[in-house]
Amino acid sequence: MAEDQCPVWQKYLLTISEASSYFGIGEHKLREILDRDMERKYSAWNGRRQLVKRKRFEEYLDGCGRID
Repeated sequence: MAEDQCPVWQKYLLTISEASSYFGIGEHKLREILDRDMERKYSAWNGRRQLVKRKRFEEYLDGCGRID
């Protein structure tokens, strides 16, 4: 890891690819979950790029018994 890069577990926002690897969820399923979040509590948009709010999404997964 380069000196100027922050580890994934310290980032506030993750790309879909990073979040998929970090949470162990497929990118397609991750996008499905984020699309159902109408209030955008778990994601943010930077132009055309959707980013995952790591801590909030962790809290969401902790509260889930099962992901459909």
